[in-house]
Amino acid sequence: MSLVNYATREITCKIVYYGPGRSGKTTNLHYIYGQVPTDRKGQMVSLATQTDRTLFFDFLPLDLGMISGFTTRFQLYTVPGQVYYQTTRRLVLQGADGVVFVADSQSRQLDENVESMQDLHANLAEHGVDPRSIPLVVQYNKRDLPRDLILPVTTLDDALNFRGVPAFEADSLHGGGVFETLRGISELVLRRLSTTSGDS
Repeated sequence: MSLVNYATREITCKIVYYGPGRSGKTTNLHYIYGQVPTDRKGQMVSLATQTDRTLFFDFLPLDLGMISGFTTRFQLYTVPGQVYYQTTRRLVLQGADGVVFVADSQSRQLDENVESMQDLHANLAEHGVDPRSIPLVVQYNKRDLPRDLILPVTTLDDALNFRGVPAFEADSLHGGGVFETLRGISELVLRRLSTTSGDS
């Protein structure tokens, strides 16, 4: 749920980057963080874990426009992709206003992508959120890899994008498609927020 601060006239929205381990969630946030001017971003926060994957989640406020005279601020989070971080993933997902599902385009990762998407739906339902209603975009990452290692977008669409949400091809390591993905989810979240504020 977005937080409204009437004193500062700010609306803070939470976007969670979700997906299997090593699909490029953290790489997306590092790229965004590196491109956003210093005066437009907060500090990136990492929490260490017991494994070699030391980045637990990232925190990045980002100003993206106004709604009804309120400044919108986005907080971007990643969840750990590994299966044994189930509780943490569920916790980070709590209160999300939108989700970017980062899929690994490699053929050998298809099952992990499908499992992670099912996991996302289960965790949203656990929070009482209808998985079909939350703003969601899909990013097909690692499109820069050789063609014989990655799946066609149509195959990924068939396996993962049954809602027909906006999907973006990306190479998060070099920044391709990263801001397009962010813009896509931001627009969905803001549109939903505008509708909600219009109803109240």
